[in-house]
Amino acid sequence: MTLPLMPKATAVWLVENTALTFDQIADFCGMHPLEVQGIADGEVAVGIRGVNPIEAGQITKQVIELAEANPKSKLKVDAQSMKLVKKKAKGGKYTPIARRQDKPEAVAWLLKNHPYISDTKIIKLIGTTKKTIESVRDKSHWNAQNMTPKDPVLLGLCSQHEMDALVKATRPKNDEIVDVATSSYDAHDDGYNDASYES
Repeated sequence: MTLPLMPKATAVWLVENTALTFDQIADFCGMHPLEVQGIADGEVAVGIRGVNPIEAGQITKQVIELAEANPKSKLKVDAQSMKLVKKKAKGGKYTPIARRQDKPEAVAWLLKNHPYISDTKIIKLIGTTKKTIESVRDKSHWNAQNMTPKDPVLLGLCSQHEMDALVKATRPKNDEIVDVATSSYDAHDDGYNDASYES
């Protein structure tokens, strides 16, 4: 299924400017309905400016109005328009300046809760660098003492859909999974799982 070029920003706009259901917006943007509800409640995607999919040529106003009248209907991106847009859109994952300071805490959360995810996958998921990951892992990051692991989805750095897909694709078999609840932590409980950081 073709998704809007900026799914989360598009979802923000649809929540603010239409009467579409959370399910309709989630399906159109490739997100989880609860994530869309979080946007509506002001808990997710805080600070992200909405992108109008109509102006971007990804969908028409008429299609949105028809979907508003029929909550069971699904929206579809204009695939032909997206092909033209994607040809122009190249480069790394962009993160608003206000969100860039959150990346180390998101890295800490991923290392603590999903230690089996490779550095390469983390870089792709939240748009960080290998140097940042290494500094968080060995606690040499300049802000390590004040860092609190935070879910990258709640920080608006990735979608729940992206997170779920990555965890599902990289999770070890049942007999290889480490029980995070019983693994070792720092005596001062700084939120880091040292066992998962050791090489």
